[in-house]
Amino acid sequence: MQTLREWLRRNAAVAFAVPLLTMLFLAAQAPRLMSRTIRPELDAQFRFARKPLPLAQDIPLRGVREVHPSLKRISAWISSVGAAVALGDIDGDGLSNDVCHVEPRNDTVTVSRVHGSAYAPFRLVAGAELLDPQKMAPMGCLISDINEDGLADLVVYYWGRTPIAFIRKGSAIESASFRPYELVKGGERWYTNAGMFADVDGDGHLDLIIGNYFQDGGRILDAKASGREELHSTKSRSYNGGSKRFLLWRAGAGPDGLPGFEDATTNLSQEARHGWNLAVGAADLDGDLLPDFYFAHDFGPDKLLHNRSRTGKLEFAVIEGTREMVTPSSAVLGKDSFKGMGVDFADMNRDGIPDIYVSNIADEYALQESHMVWESNGDRGAFARGESPYRQNSERLGLSRSGWGWDARFADFNNDGRFEALQATGFLKGSINRWPELQALGTGNDSLMHDAKFWPRFRPGDDVSGNNRTAFFALGPDGRYHNMPYIVTDEPTVSRGVAIGDVDGDGRLDFVMANQWEDSFAYLNEGPQAGSFVGLHLQHGDDFRMEAGHHSWGSPAIGATATVHLKDGTILHAQSDGGSGHSGKRSPDIHFGLGAVAPDSVLSVDLAWRSRQGKVQKRVVHVKPGQWYTVRLGA
Repeated sequence: MQTLREWLRRNAAVAFAVPLLTMLFLAAQAPRLMSRTIRPELDAQFRFARKPLPLAQDIPLRGVREVHPSLKRISAWISSVGAAVALGDIDGDGLSNDVCHVEPRNDTVTVSRVHGSAYAPFRLVAGAELLDPQKMAPMGCLISDINEDGLADLVVYYWGRTPIAFIRKGSAIESASFRPYELVKGGERWYTNAGMFADVDGDGHLDLIIGNYFQDGGRILDAKASGREELHSTKSRSYNGGSKRFLLWRAGAGPDGLPGFEDATTNLSQEARHGWNLAVGAADLDGDLLPDFYFAHDFGPDKLLHNRSRTGKLEFAVIEGTREMVTPSSAVLGKDSFKGMGVDFADMNRDGIPDIYVSNIADEYALQESHMVWESNGDRGAFARGESPYRQNSERLGLSRSGWGWDARFADFNNDGRFEALQATGFLKGSINRWPELQALGTGNDSLMHDAKFWPRFRPGDDVSGNNRTAFFALGPDGRYHNMPYIVTDEPTVSRGVAIGDVDGDGRLDFVMANQWEDSFAYLNEGPQAGSFVGLHLQHGDDFRMEAGHHSWGSPAIGATATVHLKDGTILHAQSDGGSGHSGKRSPDIHFGLGAVAPDSVLSVDLAWRSRQGKVQKRVVHVKPGQWYTVRLGA
């Protein structure tokens, strides 16, 4: 009979491998096992009531788009985007309780109220002279005061044409009209998947930033066109997409004295200008009150642009990380090879520099890339030196995987002073799993990528990550984030855009989710254990004024910053956002969760902004917890 010693000698490899594999398996399962004990504690802190967005019933619904004949075999892939939402104060009641919703099932753009006494939903209609529905389709909506009259206007961006502005006429929302006009003349065909407002050159006026996907001039939605449409040039270094555009605000350059927008796009490199853009984000990263830009690219590296512009003259420097010996290129800023589809900013580590949250494809048993959290090291001077102060920390934080990601958002939903992470997920929902074919494409020759005839079939009924569930991550006491998708819904969803704002003014953040080829919903925060908060409506005005409550005194001061100083020395920092992300646009209001702050505390808040004349202004104000404040920022 074989002795144990003889067996171990003859099977040394097995004897070594079994405990090693067991240790590795347990290590991999540790976060999940720990989550089972942590989640009940976290569960009790979050609860949302779901409310459907209104749907135009007089226009038939469909489940796929008509596309160029050369793209017909992948029509479901081409049809995978278009659902979009934006939150803001359109009716002027002081609350961000109005939503602009793009519905891809019938290409309608509808404005409605998600909370409070509702006005009748209405649609934004461009007219046949501006919009050919057989060749063009809306992809996103922005809320902004373009003509600076204190009333909210809207901008819709499209596949197949340049953006259209809808200018508000009339103060009462029930009787107001929205006049359409095209912002860029010339009949160009753009395929825009990302758009936002920011004061790019620091002149005090909001400019429009556009990120395009397919090549300019294409005929993607023209089912009667001839020839062949070109797709991505490679799987990981595609620089043949549509051009990015920086459109600068110009007074009186539009029709009838309305503002116009001048294309002032600089000589960006081919890699920065023509990456296939799905999301764009802007935040002041170095404290100069100029927005810096993160462009999330499909099939190629994302790009971070440090803004060094002056009034009327744009200048950017591409910021990239430095690769160390043991660092994969995918974990180096600006050198990844993933599929960037969402971007958001938040100061997670409280060093005053916004950190960056990016969605990619990170689906178990499919394409295990990684979502990215670029966490800063506190070195603001790095940007001026052309260096990156960021390290990729998503795996350490527990945020590296969830599914096929789109919009990614940081927000404090329970007001404990820590951010939750919310993420839209899913791609195609059907009954035939096409992941094996997609994996084959991923291992195929780069030279075949540009032609759809070499792609797998993606038609209605095919499924690629159609069983994902919306990701909702909360930070546990172990210092890692834990995904609790059932907080949002128990059903698999194919979602795209996430817009966040306090729609009812109760101090708890709500959100709206735009779903692709499915009903879309608003989620009203009913969390029972919310901590304290302070909220700021920052608006432009001629003089400085501040009052508690919700008021509409002017247009939102996009790009303004606020820093709260807590009694224990904690510093909280946030900025007014102009539309960062994929197809969800959050409210421009600034919200701080404060945790267990004494209700009679008086907190100091540092405000900084650029006036309408482009001058940098700063002011210190004092606030009490548990209130919203409206602040008119003077010149």
